[in-house]
Amino acid sequence: MKRPSAVERALREAAPHEIFDVLRALIERRHHALAVDLLMADYAMTQLQPVGVLPRTRSPLSMHDTDEGRAFGAQEPCTVRNGSLSTVTVHLPVSVRGDRLGVLSVTLPAGADDVAAGTVDDLQECASALAHEVVVAERDTDLFLQARRAERLTLAAEMQWQLLPGRSCSRLEYSLGAQLEPAYAIFGDSFDWSASADDLTLTVSNGMGEGIDAALLTNLAINALRNARRAGLSLADQAFLADQAIYGQHQGRQFLSTLLLRFHLPTGHVEIIDAGSPRIWRLRDGVVEPIHLDDQMPLGMFEDTVYAPQHFTVEPGDRLLFISDGVYDALSPAGEKYSLHALAEAITSTGALSASQVPRTMLQELLGHRGAGPAADDSLIVCLDWHGRPSRD
Repeated sequence: MKRPSAVERALREAAPHEIFDVLRALIERRHHALAVDLLMADYAMTQLQPVGVLPRTRSPLSMHDTDEGRAFGAQEPCTVRNGSLSTVTVHLPVSVRGDRLGVLSVTLPAGADDVAAGTVDDLQECASALAHEVVVAERDTDLFLQARRAERLTLAAEMQWQLLPGRSCSRLEYSLGAQLEPAYAIFGDSFDWSASADDLTLTVSNGMGEGIDAALLTNLAINALRNARRAGLSLADQAFLADQAIYGQHQGRQFLSTLLLRFHLPTGHVEIIDAGSPRIWRLRDGVVEPIHLDDQMPLGMFEDTVYAPQHFTVEPGDRLLFISDGVYDALSPAGEKYSLHALAEAITSTGALSASQVPRTMLQELLGHRGAGPAADDSLIVCLDWHGRPSRD
């Protein structure tokens, strides 16, 4: 078993708000670094926000036209020679299990034409160790959460973001990416996922209402589903328990449209319940097509609703996209809806991107259609790339 490195031990022993300062000091000593900076991806996934003593005390960097943004997007180290300064800066992705958190930038003296490969590898190990500790530290300090926001979140958005499992994750069998828009004023759309040795459970919800009411409804539904899932209940019973929790609270006045899915990782068999849900599209062998399901009642609409699972199978190379009505119903300034043809083109055009990059890219295209005015509803996109489990010979 691999023993923890000196960097990992130092980070574990540091106070939560000091872990970056501790790492910076270690890198400065070990590699004679001239500068070490940590930048966190903001909620809208458009900027990288510097972590400092106070939030928003330094200018953010764009993800789209900077070296830092390229390292974040490609999830690979990016080395840049700084012209006449005789220095080299290495930008390294800060990610944990596929969840992209930010970028660690290290400026070194340019002692050779290129930074040694061993140095880059060591710096990447430092960045990976930092990513794990940031996730743990966020339970005890607001430093990194503050650095993620380019503007103040509404209270409803704060509640929603705290509910989410992350914005991306990956393992051998699949890769997931998701994004909500508008990021700083969410109405109630949400997603959740959890994996075991042989199953991935995924839920995607279309929120109802606005503001705190929408956030409270979504929180009730997601926590009811988690409670049932953690009790080991079937997918149908998870839907039934959440349905009863919402109906018991609101008596049918409020309800939630939700997709519930369970993927069997060894086989790709999918069990699904469509409770008045967002829509599913599949990209297979370059062909985009919707997956049609039998509509069932949204969670909480009626008392004692019985839910029946349906089934299909995913194949290695399949891409599934779960898209809320905030995308389909988005209007242009001239009042034109975002067409299914435009959506299919967006799915095809992002086919070469990773699952973690697809939702943000598609929502940027949607923004071009909708214009810069305030959104009338949430837009939610979840992308799942299915790799499958290799057979054992």
